[in-house]
Amino acid sequence: MSICLRRREFIAGFGGAAAWPLAAGAQGRKRLGVLMGKVATEPWQSLLTIFRQEMGKRGWIEGENLETQVRWNAADPTLTQAYATDLVGLFKPDVLLSESSVILATLQRATSTIPIVFLSVSDPVEQGFVPNLPHPGGNITGFANAEFSIAGKWADLIKQMAPSITRVAFVFDEVPPNRLFLRGIEAAAPSLGIGVVAEPVRSTAEIETTLARVAREPNIGVIFSGSFLMLRAKLIVETVARYRLPAMYGGADETFMAEGGLMQYFNDTSEQYRLAPFYVDRILKGTKPGDLPVHLPTKFKFIVNRKTASALGIEVPLGLLLAADEVIE
Repeated sequence: MSICLRRREFIAGFGGAAAWPLAAGAQGRKRLGVLMGKVATEPWQSLLTIFRQEMGKRGWIEGENLETQVRWNAADPTLTQAYATDLVGLFKPDVLLSESSVILATLQRATSTIPIVFLSVSDPVEQGFVPNLPHPGGNITGFANAEFSIAGKWADLIKQMAPSITRVAFVFDEVPPNRLFLRGIEAAAPSLGIGVVAEPVRSTAEIETTLARVAREPNIGVIFSGSFLMLRAKLIVETVARYRLPAMYGGADETFMAEGGLMQYFNDTSEQYRLAPFYVDRILKGTKPGDLPVHLPTKFKFIVNRKTASALGIEVPLGLLLAADEVIE
């Protein structure tokens, strides 16, 4: 994709969009339904606080002119469906805020009329959520994560960190977006001189068995991606350390790094939570969601844990230290 809506253009560009019919909540308080793909802990609570603060700056005060209901699905597909049905069928919001591709797909099936503002969706055109970025049309717009090609960057960075590796294992949640990240790693692999093995994980028990199997391979590194795994960050980081595997974490949540992960690269998710209230505000005031272009990320963050590298016997290359936005000593 070559189209990228810059922050200045984003803030300035939507004075003349047409009106969108509002749902039940049009009289009195407006209703905002939020469906999150994580658990109600940090850093996600802090991100929602950022969102609420930005809504407040635009005059939307909870309990006065706004009523918000938030659901957390803990990466559970059954809860995702139940909460989507609850929000769409019972709460009947004027706008839905959707976090993650899986949630957006569920809400898209649940309603074609209620406006949806999405967060944390990689390549929404490739996934079929919108036909294009400048004018998505329909009832969906929002804030994309990095394109799937970023997975090639993950492979490049782990190869730089551990030049001796000849293979990478991609350990991931079995959901459609991660298959597309796998494709990004496979595309980059030949130029890096590495092979790729796909390791989908469907349960907590599979984490240990998968990493034990991976660790038997010589000269191998690991790349992790997915909300299910993110919620088990402590277990994963501890297991990786026990098997002495160099690992890259591809999610936007810094939980892996807080637990002692080696390295992480992704777009800065907080940017989306600061900007999303602008779209929600415009839609609540009558703008068609389909007239608001999909916003691509402009801020990325690369974190390196030097202490973890030392425990693995790795001397972090100077180039990676200079490129890192944050180095954990």
